[in-house]
Amino acid sequence: MFHKILIANRGEIALRIIRACKELGIKTVAVYSTVDTDSLHVKLADESVCIGPAPSMQSYLNINAIISAAELTDSEAIHPGYGFLAENTAFAEICENCGITFIGPSSESMRLMGDKISARQAMIKEGIPILPGTTDGVQGVNEAITIAKKIGFPVIIKASAGGGGRGMKIVHSPAALPNAFATARAEAQAGFGNPEVYIEKYCQQPRHVEIQLLADKHGNVVHLGERDCSIQRRHQKLIEESPCTLITPELRKEMGDAAVRAAKSVGYNSAGTVEFLVDTDNNFYFMEMNTRIQVEHPVTEMVTGIDIVREQIRSAAGLKLRYKQGDIKIKGHSIECRINAEDPVTFTPCPGKITSYHTPGGLGVRVDSFVYDQYTVLPHYDSLVSKLIVHAETRDDAIQRMIRALDEYIIDGIKTTIPFHKRIMANKDFIEGNFDTGFLERMVLK
Repeated sequence: MFHKILIANRGEIALRIIRACKELGIKTVAVYSTVDTDSLHVKLADESVCIGPAPSMQSYLNINAIISAAELTDSEAIHPGYGFLAENTAFAEICENCGITFIGPSSESMRLMGDKISARQAMIKEGIPILPGTTDGVQGVNEAITIAKKIGFPVIIKASAGGGGRGMKIVHSPAALPNAFATARAEAQAGFGNPEVYIEKYCQQPRHVEIQLLADKHGNVVHLGERDCSIQRRHQKLIEESPCTLITPELRKEMGDAAVRAAKSVGYNSAGTVEFLVDTDNNFYFMEMNTRIQVEHPVTEMVTGIDIVREQIRSAAGLKLRYKQGDIKIKGHSIECRINAEDPVTFTPCPGKITSYHTPGGLGVRVDSFVYDQYTVLPHYDSLVSKLIVHAETRDDAIQRMIRALDEYIIDGIKTTIPFHKRIMANKDFIEGNFDTGFLERMVLK
């Protein structure tokens, strides 16, 4: 096992990793920007190193500074968390070349699954369903129009190197395609340094369902069931839950087996997630693989009792998985609400100083956060301030527990999305499980 791990991240995920390391008896090193001096991950780590000014490119995305910090502190491994450098193939390669363990998959696995086009090609070889579309990048707008007409509208344009909704445009007609194509390429270039895009059939009214995987360096892979991530705005997830109300035990096994095959096909060895779209006829289609820990991993931890971050670290250290597929049991129901420092109606970021802070508690309530009373939420980074997670025996009980926890959660001084989540939890369609990825847009239009 590792003696010391450097955490190349900030916020709640940095704290989450510190906690897992402490329970494993591993020393931790926090890196931070000049404006993050008062962040909890800096205070709770065993050591800390300032790696640059506020802009991410000069700090949390500064590979040279992070590697130097790891060498300075004699860290054996680096955990990238999610976001920032978590899916940066070059960073994983540099770690490997410097003799530092990257806590994640190999750079080769990351490259194969991180590029959406190569991932689609790999899934075709494995016989895993994908939506009709291109298996290579689309070079020009005329080619895009020809392909779209052949597939049939609506189609969706996606960045090959992308994720999180950037470089992604839904197109309903030939007339709208030239502008959408140009915009998607521009967003892809700006966001990922690669303008390449591909086109696939747009799946209407789907559920966004993902399968959590654990894999080791000995060829063992298991899945931990599914998460429903359909409540989202502009392709950004806002609420996640496990299990999905739509998924039968038979479909869970089929999707889980497909996800395991996908991971094995690229020699995957870490925590990871295979994301699917499930249509109204319960057909599922591979969408992408996230080669990192997910924001929403706690709901899976709550229903399985498995510490995913701990297992991710064990895998990176070369230890075998402690679980076989038959050991994985789904118990009860869990829901996660992402609490963002945003206006609950417009979703405009609202950074500022928290003047009063009180977290909810009680049976089955978990808060993953990094903020505290008098903490100033910074404008430089993602607006996520905490994740509120509940667990109960049934989905109805979990919804009621979430309503109670949201009522208890006090964050004064800034606007947050707590009121938004209260509206969702009280929504009849959400309570009855009648929703898909377009749910929020329809709700807003009502």
